[in-house]
Amino acid sequence: MLFDLEQSTKIHNQYFFVADLLQGKILFTSKRSMDMIGVDPKELNPYHNIEAAHPDEVHRNTKGWAKLICIANDLLAAKSGYSLFSTNMKLLNPEGKYSETLFQCYLFYSEIPHKTLYILQVHTNIDWCKKIKYGFYYYSGNDISRFKYPDDSLLNEGSNFTKREFEIIKLIESGMNTEQIAEKLFLSIYTINTHRANILKKSGKAHVSELIYELLVEGKL
Repeated sequence: MLFDLEQSTKIHNQYFFVADLLQGKILFTSKRSMDMIGVDPKELNPYHNIEAAHPDEVHRNTKGWAKLICIANDLLAAKSGYSLFSTNMKLLNPEGKYSETLFQCYLFYSEIPHKTLYILQVHTNIDWCKKIKYGFYYYSGNDISRFKYPDDSLLNEGSNFTKREFEIIKLIESGMNTEQIAEKLFLSIYTINTHRANILKKSGKAHVSELIYELLVEGKL
């Protein structure tokens, strides 16, 4: 079984680890951590992924860890259940280049062999995917069907905004008003207002500030 798993990770350009979150201990790491981030499986710890993350991903990396902690606390309080959390980030590979990597985390509570919370975290190289609308994928929930080898369809689920709309959302979050955004993007004020109206309609929010807060909490901005 383990041999088959290692062969599968080689074919699909992946590596994974299993950890006991309460003890803060990695129990097993597949061999390809060396190929993907240059770390020996016997030496891997969660901070190696943080160190390998692209400088532009620091904010999202921090938000991702905060989200995992929230999920873990909820499962511990319930003393049962499981949850999924997935996103992608650029990680430094042994060749000194950054590779787009999908993190898929499966967290579950168990009382065997002792009460604790385990995580199975799978890392998949997705440099082949050129169609992620915002440059990243994000999912948090309990739909186990999403815990699979990714394809273009999975990586673009939930991408409700166009690239232009998301660009405008980021500019609003930075503090720019409609006139400033129009000037920066070389568009008319009317066009920017139309985009803003579409953004609110798609989000179901009364104000853009509500949407921005939600995206920040989820680590999408």
